[in-house]
Amino acid sequence: MSLLKVQDLQTYFPITGGLFRKTTGWVKAVDGVSLSVEEGEVLAVVGESGCGKSTLGNSILGLTLPTAGRLFLEGKEIDITKAGSWKPFRSDFQIIFQDPYSSLNPRHTIFEILSEPMRIHGLCNRANAREKVAELLELVGLSESAMDRFPHAFSGGQRQRIGIARAVGLRPRLIVCDEVTSALDVSVQAQIIQLLLKLKAELKLSLLFITHDLSLVRNMSDRVCVMYGGRIMEVASTEDLFNNPAHPYTKALMDAIPSLHPDRRPKLLGGEVPSPSNLPAGCVFHPRCPKAQSDCSQSVPALEELGSRFVACFYPEKN
Repeated sequence: MSLLKVQDLQTYFPITGGLFRKTTGWVKAVDGVSLSVEEGEVLAVVGESGCGKSTLGNSILGLTLPTAGRLFLEGKEIDITKAGSWKPFRSDFQIIFQDPYSSLNPRHTIFEILSEPMRIHGLCNRANAREKVAELLELVGLSESAMDRFPHAFSGGQRQRIGIARAVGLRPRLIVCDEVTSALDVSVQAQIIQLLLKLKAELKLSLLFITHDLSLVRNMSDRVCVMYGGRIMEVASTEDLFNNPAHPYTKALMDAIPSLHPDRRPKLLGGEVPSPSNLPAGCVFHPRCPKAQSDCSQSVPALEELGSRFVACFYPEKN
């Protein structure tokens, strides 16, 4: 049984206008996404900015209420029409946010930030709260003295460690990592990734790792899900995806990766990501696709099995 299963998830935002604020259109941030995360797995979700990655993560956790679809956490279906439906699963499913500073309350000490969730879920009390917080700080590589300080006293990397400590404090099964390294220096990024992988092994976590950095994906994920225009283009094991990309968009992402090899120059994909409020008909990638043909603009390709992967393309690469 999958730890997380998503079926045809849609998250639309209304566009309103006029005197009576009537709905004139929809921003289709997530448009029919289906995926699963297995126990102990790192599933990476990649794509250009604006493709719907972060909205997908927020929708899975109910931070943004989905419009339609089905969502199963440990085999139990969540009623996506009710925000309170996620409450019984809060301790099992957590998130680490992109900005390590804005996600921490600047008026609370680190002790308050880390102890409050554990108190709410009955994992600590007044008598042992400081001991539990000290254990969490040690787990993420920070000293016990940090608990009485405020977030502004820490560097970006240290703040992200505090965010990680808050996420793992409830001993979750799955953590959504939303661009957790994008606001950090390169040297610090490596430390945060190593910490996440260490905690994954020690605490038996599963990670939904949302990023645009393919170099991180190659070194830490088990499978990769490629998104574009709010839809999934390809899902494959990390090794298969990097060695033999099947979707033209995936191949374009691989070709754009910088290389130190003198004979290999990155090839940049022309055009721009379409606006989610005005997606092209048919395959959302067809205006930029070098292999597009007439039927690509008329029909939406289904995500279908192709060997050991799933691809949404009428003319996938032949490997």
